[in-house]
Amino acid sequence: MVNAERQQGRQIGSDLKTMLYRFRVGRRALIFIALVIFTFLTLFPFAWMAVTSVREGSEIYKVASHPFAIKSITLDHYWLLLTETKFIRWMANSAIVAITASIIALVVGVLAAYSLGRLEYKGGSLVALLIFATYLIPPALLFIPLSQIVNLLGIANSLWSLIFTYLTFMVPFIAWMLSSYCQTLPTELADAARIDGASRLRAMLVVDLPLILPGVVSVFFFAFTLSWSEYLYATTFLRTDSKLPVAVGVVNALQVGDVFFWGQLMAGALLGSVPVVIIYSFLMDYYLAGLTAGAVKG
Repeated sequence: MVNAERQQGRQIGSDLKTMLYRFRVGRRALIFIALVIFTFLTLFPFAWMAVTSVREGSEIYKVASHPFAIKSITLDHYWLLLTETKFIRWMANSAIVAITASIIALVVGVLAAYSLGRLEYKGGSLVALLIFATYLIPPALLFIPLSQIVNLLGIANSLWSLIFTYLTFMVPFIAWMLSSYCQTLPTELADAARIDGASRLRAMLVVDLPLILPGVVSVFFFAFTLSWSEYLYATTFLRTDSKLPVAVGVVNALQVGDVFFWGQLMAGALLGSVPVVIIYSFLMDYYLAGLTAGAVKG
């Protein structure tokens, strides 16, 4: 009787181990399948752009039966894009706007976030609420009043018009996001630096800022990507072809009426995404850390 019960217990334990093993295998298989699907959906647009950009002109419209079949590879689309359009100039304009606007927004946003999350003063919560409410306003509703302000400032049809308008929605986002990081900062380190003679600004830069560096890098990614790919304000405020950013210049130059130069368009879209991909690849660790972790808690 005792042996039978032991045998039955061993059998139940063996069945539980088998079920647990199958569950783990099934879970890993589902995760793997989900990652494969996600990777395919993410990389498919880039693969399609790359394939279309090297097709012959006659093959671009013959993709119904063999979408990824390439009979011959050509770089004519890239050559025409670089020589017949102002693509290099547009890339330079996008770089100037994105870098300048992101740096200014980061400096102002970090100072505002530190004030909201680290300092205590009367009306601080109201200011934080107003900043968050400002960020919630859709940018599409602001370009009409902003266009009047841009005209009054005399910066219409210049890159400064984009830099100025981008700050209106990047600074509130950065301030709101980083304020939560600043609220978790340990007060002892900054207080010790103040006792040693450091000013509040120096304590912020030397002691507190390194602790929220992952969050700073994350919001810089957001600001840079948004400035690089923004389309509405660039279309509204810029009229001169040589001052356009790449997101607008490529579309305007390679779309004539209902005729689309798909080869050059895909080449321009692919090359235009390279700077963002490069920045993400070099600073991905900081970006992921900023998304998954906050500041060091004391």
